[in-house]
Amino acid sequence: MKNICLFATASFLIAPFCRAQERPNIVIVLVDDMGYSDIGCYGGEILTPRLDKLASTGVRFTQFYNTSRSCPARASLMTGLYQHQAGIGQMSEDPGSFKENKNRDENDWGVEGYKGYLNRKCVTIAEVLKEDGYHTYMAGKWHLGMHGQEKWPLQRGFEHFYGILAGACSYLRPDGGRGLTMDNTKLPAPEAPYYTTDAFTDHAIQFVNEQKDDKPFFLYLAFNAPHWPLQAKEEDIRKFTKKYRSEGWDQIRRERYDRMVKMGIIDKNVGFAEWENRSWNELTEKEKDESAYRMAVYAAQVHCVDYNVGKLLDFLKKTKKLDNTLILFLADNGACAEPYLELGGGKQEDINNPACNNMPSYGQAWAQTSNTPFRKYKCRSYEGGISTPLIVSWPQKLGNRKGELCRVPGYLPDIMPTILEVTGAKYPTTYHGGNQIYPLVGTSLFPAIQKKTDSLHEYMYWEHQGNRAIRWKNWKAIRDEQGTEWELYDIVKDRTERHNLATQHPDILNKLKKEWERWANENGVLPKHSEDIVSN
Repeated sequence: MKNICLFATASFLIAPFCRAQERPNIVIVLVDDMGYSDIGCYGGEILTPRLDKLASTGVRFTQFYNTSRSCPARASLMTGLYQHQAGIGQMSEDPGSFKENKNRDENDWGVEGYKGYLNRKCVTIAEVLKEDGYHTYMAGKWHLGMHGQEKWPLQRGFEHFYGILAGACSYLRPDGGRGLTMDNTKLPAPEAPYYTTDAFTDHAIQFVNEQKDDKPFFLYLAFNAPHWPLQAKEEDIRKFTKKYRSEGWDQIRRERYDRMVKMGIIDKNVGFAEWENRSWNELTEKEKDESAYRMAVYAAQVHCVDYNVGKLLDFLKKTKKLDNTLILFLADNGACAEPYLELGGGKQEDINNPACNNMPSYGQAWAQTSNTPFRKYKCRSYEGGISTPLIVSWPQKLGNRKGELCRVPGYLPDIMPTILEVTGAKYPTTYHGGNQIYPLVGTSLFPAIQKKTDSLHEYMYWEHQGNRAIRWKNWKAIRDEQGTEWELYDIVKDRTERHNLATQHPDILNKLKKEWERWANENGVLPKHSEDIVSN
């Protein structure tokens, strides 16, 4: 019944779309492990002029949330459901995750919400739009099931796919289980020179360019950048090395904070979250050299995404498709601190090694910098783990918004309903041969964008690997994986989560704990993980 209500409230957008070529094209650009304040239009110093220009033609959300981890986020994004409903309550299948001795994947817990791939009780955006006459294309990182072709993108609604099925790969030479796939065919490792960000964009453009009719299209461009391993083009790296070496993370954080305040992204009084690392001046000169270079490589990865987005926008403009294309740009989780070492993982000499030995990363300190000013990072349910930029651009409908800020909270389940609203596509109750499909849990973002509401959800819920959170009005309760007690924050006044108010407001905390438990029980969250369950 929820989708019926959705369409009833959407007539102001759907009514003009009476012919196929007038319905908007849809482009989702998803980046991997990028921090909240990395790009220029959210306060970052990384050179992102094309994303900044894209933001100037639409709306920027300041309180949009993901699920804190790659594959659960992709599951929620693609289906409009909680990731547990879609089958990826834990993680998705990856190379080496299938255990021959048990004849199952380690992420398959033997219950519907923890299969390690998209189950058949959900539909993807591609499946819904394809049924409604859209062309559907994907380039980039899938990470929603790989052991069995029935789990691949073409079997989940996409006409064409070029990219990786796994959760990470070499940017320079994807190979083996982390190699490339075109449609349903595994490809050999590419010859140098090769770079995934460029190749994913080129194939995305190619798919659209080869379209023979004027039907609208849905393009899902899911970059693996800036996920580890640290690999970038030297000419891009050189743009950043001096800045990070001369300034270090303390100054970079302060400069980001000041720009975010000036832009209105954050309140001037929000302050910084706890800092878990040394100050820059406490590092040795060698540590500074090596750490600054790692951050420069990371920045180069983000910068390369930016000019590839620009390449896609230029193509859409040249082919007169840009004005009637709804574009959404966001990240799957907060910046990544793995393996939770201050200066990063892997050996320095493995940076830019095509074989991606030891998966070099930029470290916990720079990850916290990327998430300025928020607390923690990827996997955690603090703001640093679940906050993402969201740029919504649609020149034909939002071109007069000039980069305005939308402060209404939203999250990933809202993307599918938003797309249904602007396309007029119908969400099914059954699919996949009669399987019952879960009703949507999100709502369209357009009432918030159109300033018709200041609230989309009474409650918002999170869980990943024991990290639990719930938001209600200005309150957020959280139970971290490293804690045994729930915490409570006034997230409007204290978005950096420094002042735990659990003892001051036990009634509110109890209310939120009970509501989270109700949600978890109804949606199959956190079943007992035991050999008894997974053997069934």
